[in-house]
Amino acid sequence: MTRKKFNFRKNLFIKNRLVILNEDTFEEIFSFKLNLMNVFVTFTLGGIFLILITTFIIAFTPLREFIPGYSSSELKKNATELAIKSDSLETALKKNEAYIRGIQKVLRGELEYAKFNKDSIIAETDEHSEVNMKASEEEIKLREEVAKMEKEPGEKNRSKNKSDKK
Repeated sequence: MTRKKFNFRKNLFIKNRLVILNEDTFEEIFSFKLNLMNVFVTFTLGGIFLILITTFIIAFTPLREFIPGYSSSELKKNATELAIKSDSLETALKKNEAYIRGIQKVLRGELEYAKFNKDSIIAETDEHSEVNMKASEEEIKLREEVAKMEKEPGEKNRSKNKSDKK
């Protein structure tokens, strides 16, 4: 086994000549001096180059749309526009349903007409976020410190102005 490995390693670097001859005249058209290692490296680099070129062509051209799993950019744009439109239509539908319920209440006599207003109904349907807008203790302390800092320069400027007038 060691001889075979040694022979293989030795054969990798033995120079060989590749000759292309004209069959009729036996004239040499082309010749190369090669070894197996050069051939192996050339084919490996060629294969890697071919894979990279194919990947870039697929990734950066419209060909990627033909691969299952990739969708076209136009399809994505249309889906986004439709999602926005459906959201706004849903909001408008909720407002209209609330308005119709208000009108039904007025027609049944459950609500006085004076209290019925489209704007008040729309305001009821608007979703308010439940964010706590009350100031925390830290914010209150910071506000007090800022207020003190604002008052101090004002007092200094007033005293300077009074001393300048004298």
